[in-house]
Amino acid sequence: MASIRTATWLAFLLPAALLGGALISQYGFGLYPCEMCMWQRWPHLAAILLAAAGLAVRKRNIFLPLVVAAVFAILISGLIGGFHAGVEYGWWEGLTSCSTNLPAGGDMLESIMNAPLVRCDVAPWTLFGISLAGFNFLLSVGGAIFILFLVATGRKDFDHG
Repeated sequence: MASIRTATWLAFLLPAALLGGALISQYGFGLYPCEMCMWQRWPHLAAILLAAAGLAVRKRNIFLPLVVAAVFAILISGLIGGFHAGVEYGWWEGLTSCSTNLPAGGDMLESIMNAPLVRCDVAPWTLFGISLAGFNFLLSVGGAIFILFLVATGRKDFDHG
C-alpha cells in the first residue's frame, strides 16, 4: 500500500509541476500558449484534483480508482502534447486556427490589435530540439507509465519516505 500512496503523490506532483511550469513560462517569460497548449493544461488540472482527492481519503478502494483516473488524465495530456509536438516538428498537419490571449479590461479593439498571435505549428521555445509540448509528452507519458507500474506492483521498496 505504501507504493500506491507514493504513486498518488506522484500523480499529484507531476501534473502540478508541469502545469506550474507552463504558467511560469506564460506569465514569467511571455511564452503565450496556443490552443493546443491550453488543451494540454486541462487534463493536468483534472489529475491534480483527482490525486488531491486520493490523498485526502484513507480507504484503498476509494483512493486507488482516484489515482488511476489521475494517471489517465496525465496520460491524456501527454498524448495531446505528443500530437502537438508532431505538428510543431512538421510531422503531420494540425489545426488551422491560432489562438491569442487578451488581457482583461481596457479597450477591447486595442487589446485585439496588440495581442500576440500564437501559432500551434511553431514551437516558441526548445531545449535540445525538444519543444514544451515534446517535454510534456515525454514527462507525462513516462510518468504515467511509472505511476501505473507502482500501482500495479504495489511494491513497498519504491517508497523511501
